Amino acid sequence: MASKTKKSQAFGKFGAGYGTRVKKEYNLIESDQRKRQPSPFHPRGQLKRIAAGIWKCSRTGKVFAGPAYSIVNTK
Repeated sequence: MASKTKKSQAFGKFGAGYGTRVKKEYNLIESDQRKRQPSPFHPRGQLKRIAAGIWKCSRTGKVFAGPAYSIVNTK
């Protein structure tokens, strides 16, 4: 994976040539998908994103398909 810079965060791997709105939206999506999210299977379980739309519960070990970026709707 390409290196990231402090100012542009995850979008730093793409370099210059994109607008600020695109950078901000990409950074929001990228940070949300990397966070651990609450599990629907166990009250204290957390989900980790394995790939686009594939999630794994840390407590129960269940692997399932779901939304691509975030289980919780942030908008």
